[in-house]
Amino acid sequence: MRIVNLIENTPGVERCLYEHGLSFYVETKNHKLLVDTGASDAFIHNAKVLGIDLTKVDAVILSHGHYDHSGGILSFVKMNPNAKIYMQKNAAGDYYHKDAVVEKYIGIDQEIKRLPQVVWVDGDLKIDDELELFSHVTDRRLWPQGNLELKELVNGEFLQDEFSHEQYLVITDGEKKLLISGCAHNGVLNILEKYRELYGDNPYAMISGFHMRKKSDYTDEDIAVMEETARELCDTDTVFYTGHCTGEYPFEVMKKILGEQLIYVHSGEEIVCV
Repeated sequence: MRIVNLIENTPGVERCLYEHGLSFYVETKNHKLLVDTGASDAFIHNAKVLGIDLTKVDAVILSHGHYDHSGGILSFVKMNPNAKIYMQKNAAGDYYHKDAVVEKYIGIDQEIKRLPQVVWVDGDLKIDDELELFSHVTDRRLWPQGNLELKELVNGEFLQDEFSHEQYLVITDGEKKLLISGCAHNGVLNILEKYRELYGDNPYAMISGFHMRKKSDYTDEDIAVMEETARELCDTDTVFYTGHCTGEYPFEVMKKILGEQLIYVHSGEEIVCV
């Protein structure tokens, strides 16, 4: 299996762009696919730099309905109109970042939902023997506190986003399974707990942001959540590849506990040991 980070928040491979967004290119035995498409068409530039032919992609998995994961879809379909795009049925909702100061639409471009190649997923879906999607993570233990500023506009009222539009990709590679999430808004520990309910054990590797990044100072409570999350992840035999919404400071806090079990993947970098 080949896995390349096409774009992420931090600079990595020379000549690769970076932005607040996330996109992975994955080659399996039977598929060439994208998991998310960043915030813009910058991932297409990076694919060219890295020698990746996006016209050969046969599937796109949208992890959740936010602009920084879906922003490149419309540019992608112009060069590849045949790839199926899998997203949860409510990924096109009206999602906002809203607090006392900010009210910003952060959902997908509504043109995306009119694309004929979109496959609307209602809950879990087995695509084939290699690829499966699951959703419906409802536990709230150590739920990322940054979620509290993320809302859904429903009938003119801002409601807490419960992230039912978030989905997770499981790739079966022989006897091993890889789990890919976008931002883990529902909490990485809760997602892993749901995974174990479905598959009976931990994945050998997980690729995901941890949604711990903040623009303001980190509180003692924030740091305690990072440390407790890392301690519990340390009890698994899973290797975690992260970036984007994890944040560099939270990564360093968790790295002290997880050591080689936690790896940051920068823009353009390839994951070489999965």
